[in-house]
Amino acid sequence: GLQPTDLYGKFTWKIENFSEISKRELRSNVFEVGSYKWYILVYPQGCDVHNHLSLFLCVADYDKLLPGWSHFAQFTIAVVNKDPKKSKYSDTLHRFCKKEHDWGWKKFMELSKVLDGFTVADTLVIKAQVQVIHEKPARPFRCLEPQYRRELVRVYLTNVEGICRRFLEERRDQLAKFQEDETRWADMREFLGTAQGKAQALLASEKADVLLKGIVKRFFNEKEVTSTLVMDALCCGCQALDIGSSSAEDACKQFVKGRSVWLSSSQNKCSIATDDLLSVLERAANPDLLDPDANDSTNDANAEFGDDAVERDERRLADLGRRTVEMYALSHLFTVKIEVAFAEAQAIKMQEALIAEEEEAER
Repeated sequence: GLQPTDLYGKFTWKIENFSEISKRELRSNVFEVGSYKWYILVYPQGCDVHNHLSLFLCVADYDKLLPGWSHFAQFTIAVVNKDPKKSKYSDTLHRFCKKEHDWGWKKFMELSKVLDGFTVADTLVIKAQVQVIHEKPARPFRCLEPQYRRELVRVYLTNVEGICRRFLEERRDQLAKFQEDETRWADMREFLGTAQGKAQALLASEKADVLLKGIVKRFFNEKEVTSTLVMDALCCGCQALDIGSSSAEDACKQFVKGRSVWLSSSQNKCSIATDDLLSVLERAANPDLLDPDANDSTNDANAEFGDDAVERDERRLADLGRRTVEMYALSHLFTVKIEVAFAEAQAIKMQEALIAEEEEAER
């Protein structure tokens, strides 16, 4: 199907004699992105507000489209200042449909500021970037054209890191609490040290599409502009953990040291990557391993700007995505598979102990 670059487009609109406009609204020419037609709608004196410039992205000829249509897109609209660093930008994520065929900002910026460097020779320049998103609801997805993605990373990287790290801390705390229960953790250590426990760890698996649906449900929010970047990072994480068509045995032998799980989209499977699950669980509960930059030698003052900074941010995002997917999968497999097997083994152990007591009493 269409690739992110095919679903991305830019549009520039120059409005001449802006201060003389008396019309309530103006429409740009129609432009096409992702095989869909769009236009920009501007209210020079504001839409239902006073003293503000209102800007919206609209679907062209929406009333002529087939019933039930929807276009999902992330877009940025900018009013250009003569000093590019002072240009006014806003971006958002929206699912366009018949009832919501236009989306934007009633209070994009104050009118008093428009004349302060935003008009040159009484010409106002408006630029739009539109990224149509074709979804795969069951899977994390990469949906952004590379250059547009870099712009969003520059703005929202901190937000994405916050979302992923909060999740990592939440799951780490859950594992830590389990291990703080000394009696229960000792029983779990004993169980995982047996042949049965080790075999259960290696056999613990889940369908990849089930796991990925859970990831999408947990992290994707249509109303949050950062969601596409979060899913982009998680997609990188899935790719880092994907073994393709390799066998489970080969995957465990060849897998990167320290990784706890592997998944395969082609085999539709996710599983524990090692029989030493104890050390993996103890490592996952270690708060010192939450920061992906802890051992990043490029994280210094000299890498703050330029290509080095971009590459550093790309690595941070990809590594954070891998850690997040790995923690999600490990936590899921441990809770749904290992703990269930452990509970069954404990129940059998208690039952055998009761039977032994009864037999002893009879004797």
